Amino acid sequence: MVHAADHLSAQELETLSTQAIAAKDTAYCPYSKFRVGACILTESGEFVQGANVENASYPVGTCAERVAFGNAIVAGHRNFKAIAVATDIKPPASPCGMCRQFMSEFTTPEFPIFMYDGEGNYTLTTMGELLPNSFGPSDFTH
Repeated sequence: MVHAADHLSAQELETLSTQAIAAKDTAYCPYSKFRVGACILTESGEFVQGANVENASYPVGTCAERVAFGNAIVAGHRNFKAIAVATDIKPPASPCGMCRQFMSEFTTPEFPIFMYDGEGNYTLTTMGELLPNSFGPSDFTH
């Protein structure tokens, strides 16, 4: 199976990982102390970062993946090549269920997700592997 990750250059992957790992430093996580950084590579070649933003009322917090996609969407991007998500733990953390559904709105099942651990090593998966048989925009008839 050909993954969209096969279409990333070594430089794109290096920048994606570096920026996702660096984005952890911008996380606002005074309650959990669980830093998460994310970086999206757009089809136009731009890198858009996000980090988790917690709130004293826990459910109100926002995950790094949704922050990154929100930043990209409001900047006018609609097409994406990959996302990297970085945490301080080993093995790396996978996007939560809410983020999986959110990301599926803007991606394809082949969309690559690079998950980085605290040592900079990654695991690669796809949107379809994380959220099989997903519900999305194509399920609506207009």
